[in-house]
Amino acid sequence: MRGSFIIIAGLCVVESEIITMQVAEKLVEIMNEFDVDFYFKASFDKANRTSIESFRGNGIKEGLRILQEVKNTFHIKIVTDIHEPWQAGIVAPVCDIIQIPAFLCRQTDLLVAAAKTEKTINIKKAQFLAPWDMKHVLQKVENVGNQNIMLCERGSCFGYNSLVVDMTSIVEMKKWGYPVIFDCTHSVQKPGGNGMTTSGNKEYIPYLAKAAVAVGANGLFFETHLDSNKALSDGSNMIPIEEINDLLSTCLKINDVLS
Repeated sequence: MRGSFIIIAGLCVVESEIITMQVAEKLVEIMNEFDVDFYFKASFDKANRTSIESFRGNGIKEGLRILQEVKNTFHIKIVTDIHEPWQAGIVAPVCDIIQIPAFLCRQTDLLVAAAKTEKTINIKKAQFLAPWDMKHVLQKVENVGNQNIMLCERGSCFGYNSLVVDMTSIVEMKKWGYPVIFDCTHSVQKPGGNGMTTSGNKEYIPYLAKAAVAVGANGLFFETHLDSNKALSDGSNMIPIEEINDLLSTCLKINDVLS
């Protein structure tokens, strides 16, 4: 039986079958060294890109085909996000967790459709919401009868093109009894910081991740790539894949002290 500390990690977007499989293989190799509950994440569509010219993905059909191939090959659990209610039923047969993007976390129809699949729902806290306001979001999922819920902290708006992380947000959201995951890569974003694309301060990832675990986060979310300079989305705020082992080792030691 795997450990209770949750790791959601993978690509920002499904780029190609080859790259997705390569990243999944490397992450499986890393995660096998640790006692964690691992989920591979990749989006079939990035509907909230800054520019219409940015790469969004290969579409729901091809994206899910690739994610199913990852699942079949490596026997791991899958996470992807949805942007419209009709997508929930289509992704449910492939995915173990359906993720609700931060920008959309108050969309009632989206939450209800995801909840009705009876899958675990990972809800990212919006950059514009106070942590206690997530109680109303939770109730929309609970009202359908689904209590398989995770909440995800990913930073809050702090002026233009900047985010800040209030670690007490994790403490606040844990009060409702659901696991709280810390997204340590999107939290270092600078939304629209490159004009047509988002930039980020990836050097802060280790500090924020360790702080989040120290205040009681139940797991970590992060995105990575074999070569983040060539990533088609969010490369500037990804953790280099070669740094994951050391960071995870340190974070799990912190978690063990608290347990």
